[in-house]
Amino acid sequence: MSRLPFVCESFRSNQLTAVIALLLCTACGGGSASSNSAAVSTPTTSTTPGNSCSVTQLESEMNSQFAQLVTDTDFSFGVERDDGRRYVYQRGSSRMQTSYESASTSKLVSAVIILRLVEQGYLKLEDKPQDRIATWPIAASSPLATMNLANLLSFTSGLTEEPLCVNAGFINFESCVNTIANANASNQITPGSEFYYASTHLQVAGLMAIKARGVPSWQEIFSEFKQQTGLFKNASYDLPSLNNPRLAGGMHWTGEEYLDFLSALKKGRLLNATSMSQLLADRTTTAKLVYSPAAALGEVWHYGFGYWHECQSTSFNCAPATRISSPGAYGAYPFWDRSKSYVGILARQGELGTFTKGATLERAIRPKVEAWLACAG
Repeated sequence: MSRLPFVCESFRSNQLTAVIALLLCTACGGGSASSNSAAVSTPTTSTTPGNSCSVTQLESEMNSQFAQLVTDTDFSFGVERDDGRRYVYQRGSSRMQTSYESASTSKLVSAVIILRLVEQGYLKLEDKPQDRIATWPIAASSPLATMNLANLLSFTSGLTEEPLCVNAGFINFESCVNTIANANASNQITPGSEFYYASTHLQVAGLMAIKARGVPSWQEIFSEFKQQTGLFKNASYDLPSLNNPRLAGGMHWTGEEYLDFLSALKKGRLLNATSMSQLLADRTTTAKLVYSPAAALGEVWHYGFGYWHECQSTSFNCAPATRISSPGAYGAYPFWDRSKSYVGILARQGELGTFTKGATLERAIRPKVEAWLACAG
């Protein structure tokens, strides 16, 4: 299989085998912290905060706990609860306005953008690549000829071979998609039967969106999304290049921008009820999990459209999963906790393969955050 580890964001680095214990050590000094918060709106769902507590005290305690955690790189952390109040912590030189490479955090963004085009009538989840891409080379006799947009968004399309062009900035986007198809043409995988975490799926889905929308490139689709939503104003899909962006991991964004995106998604401002139901469905209940980076945590997670259904267990016994996330290989960790009704992101850019470090930092602070969620005082 010819693919670079950073192309499909393989998290199977040797660095991942001894992460969790180290991160919970309280032996770190230095670093600066700040928190800001503001009451903005009334609660929409979830638990009504109680008064027998102190929000400012809890935020101070979270600052202290974050400052003591060992980390390999500076980071920023932000969460927003139902009443609009936000807590923000910023470590060292990192700020919520710092621009970071997205790695796989872009997967959820790309999936939502494409699902909006479905909602707007440009695409259907049943559409096949050959319905939209005139140059699609996979023969009708191939098992892969049955793959559709839903398979692509859920990484169950059968496209497991990832050619190097996905990470080549000088390559034409459409040419690379055809190279993906040719590299996988001999696969005898039935779409929908296997889950394989790779960049291939979203590249094909992205070209289908480009063709359906009748625009020259993904950049026009992203610009339209920005104009319609007011989100990601300074973000870009520019890796490895603007001409050949990797939709599964090629953005630059700030933590503040991504938190605003999660907030809008949670509040139903990006998708209607039908589209949200499509987005939130578990798409791998019957699929074989062939390759999953969640194995680095010793856990079995399921997958939706561009994001994970988390389960902190060695078997998936969390149905229905209440926490969804789209972590990246550099340790950034955006999430939506649906049971507690809040969103958040730990924004950072560590070394490649440090996915578990961001998730573990968030898990360390989570009990305090959940106390903060329930506090109005």
